[in-house]
Amino acid sequence: MRMTFHTDYALRMLIYAALRADRASTVSEVADAYGLSRNHLLKVALRLRQLGVIATARGRAGGIRIAVAPETIRIGALVRAVEEDFSLVECMRSGGGECAIAPACTLKFMFGEALEAYLAVLDRYTLADLVSRRAPLQSLLGIDARAA
Repeated sequence: MRMTFHTDYALRMLIYAALRADRASTVSEVADAYGLSRNHLLKVALRLRQLGVIATARGRAGGIRIAVAPETIRIGALVRAVEEDFSLVECMRSGGGECAIAPACTLKFMFGEALEAYLAVLDRYTLADLVSRRAPLQSLLGIDARAA
């Protein structure tokens, strides 16, 4: 399974927001900290706001802020909500794809089982687990620990 950049960036944005839970961060700050595209992160922020895990505000004191306790954000649930396609093989696509051996092949079931195992591991972790090493993460992202 390979996650899209969108999901990867969503996780990174949430880590950043959780590390600065006491104040709002701009999308530009997140982009600069990770060296990512601001435009792409704007789309990610919109999706995370739609999911209710970040709050956004416009204006001088605006930005993004974590909207729920990090302990309540399950990584598996987040990945399921953000990823658009879990078709690991063609026959897992909606409608079954076009594979000639699909009616007799067991790949679909094998990869389905593997996907469920993958997501089950992610379900064991929360955003709080991802930010448990707070000080080194803040240092690596250039976040002033006193302001965070």
